[in-house]
Amino acid sequence: RGPRLRSYLLPLLLLLLGERSVTSVYCCPFMLTLCRSGLYCDTSIDGIGTCWPRSGAGQMVSRPCPEMFYGVRYNTTSNVYRKCLANGTWALKGNYSMCKAILNEEKKGKMHYQIAVIINFLGHCISMVALLIAFFLFLCLRSIRCLRNIIHWNLIAAFILRNATWFIVQLTMSPEVHESNVAWCRLVTAAFNYFHSTNFFWMFGEGCYLHTAIVLTYSTDKLRKWMFICIGWCIPFPIIVAWAIGKLYNDNEKCWFGKRAGIYTDYIYQGPMILVLVINFIFLFNIVRILMTKLRASTTSETIQYRKAVKATLVLLPLLGITYMLFFVNPGEDEISQIVFIYFNSFLESFQGFFVSVFYCFLNSEVRSAVRKRFHRWQEQHSIRARMTQAMSIPTSPSRVSFHSIKQSTSL
Repeated sequence: RGPRLRSYLLPLLLLLLGERSVTSVYCCPFMLTLCRSGLYCDTSIDGIGTCWPRSGAGQMVSRPCPEMFYGVRYNTTSNVYRKCLANGTWALKGNYSMCKAILNEEKKGKMHYQIAVIINFLGHCISMVALLIAFFLFLCLRSIRCLRNIIHWNLIAAFILRNATWFIVQLTMSPEVHESNVAWCRLVTAAFNYFHSTNFFWMFGEGCYLHTAIVLTYSTDKLRKWMFICIGWCIPFPIIVAWAIGKLYNDNEKCWFGKRAGIYTDYIYQGPMILVLVINFIFLFNIVRILMTKLRASTTSETIQYRKAVKATLVLLPLLGITYMLFFVNPGEDEISQIVFIYFNSFLESFQGFFVSVFYCFLNSEVRSAVRKRFHRWQEQHSIRARMTQAMSIPTSPSRVSFHSIKQSTSL
């Protein structure tokens, strides 16, 4: 009984361990003893080397994909299927369509990553151009400089600096630099995270201004520019300094990009950003509630500007929030979900500056009216100069000169 028992237990142990090299010597005699009655498909090994166990007639049997075939590694988390026909014989071929070569998956992953990098660079370039145009419009149009537009201007400046540091990170952070963990690369990472934080705090400033002007019904004259400068530029600085100190003592590697398992230093600056998003959403809820009741019948120019600012914030704040919250989403191991995550995140993150420029500057009625007036003034000045140049260039007529001289001589 001992040798016979060992001959049964050995193939069972190999199958339980997921061994792919089980041969028919072990597999087939063992499986033949499982069932002695009824139609069944006998245990067999196909040409690829997959061992198909004894199965009842009419069953669809699944087995893991082979680890290796003709020197190519395959993903064993997927299955191969084969039908045990009603007459007790196996189908001629198994369905290996779900078995994917790991080499092909790596190539596809690299291809999608390269496309995402192109989208990122293109989006950041377009955003940078739009942001610079918007910045210089606010700089040149002094007639529209009120507190509301100054907040827009600073928000655009924060996005310009964040995009600039993003380009620096992409152009200087090579794998060798990451491994060396030199001081300047850690400084670049800290600068990028600082300007990333200022984006959210200036959006918080936008929400504070609208909430104060509409919900609390305070006079906006009580609000001062230095208050919003402290919110947008000053508050993120000590937060990033605390984060840098935490990184220096707990996770001082790879230029402070990424994080090790079990270390939550990045939440020192990510936590306040999440809190700012939550508060801004609360502000927006109250603002929309008031607009639906008190300001519906009002048609003053100031109220119209508030409405447009609220519309812009309603579009941009979820955009910023969704983009940031995507960093906390794990797409899992599914290939399609990973591809969608890469493209969606790359597009939203890279085109943020473009959307901010469009909603807070290019669609701003004050900016458009000031640009239109400046253009009309330039047209008028240009036409006056053209008329003066034309008048100066008209020669004196000889006939008029001779007639004038004749008239003078006759009078004498």
